[in-house]
Amino acid sequence: MPKEQNDKSIRVTLVRSPIGYTKDQRATARALGLRRMHQTVEHQDNPTLRGMIQKIIHLVQVEE
Repeated sequence: MPKEQNDKSIRVTLVRSPIGYTKDQRATARALGLRRMHQTVEHQDNPTLRGMIQKIIHLVQVEE
């Protein structure tokens, strides 16, 4: 059974520095592609991405 195509995308912007937070939160920001402050990346919306964003919601701004 083919998976349904999801055309929604999410823009994630790093608005707070991950310095001073736990190592796994810094790693999550890096895995999302966020390297610098105020950098914005765009990803396809899926449950895995939502979980990563929820883990560092205090560091990022999300636009749907």
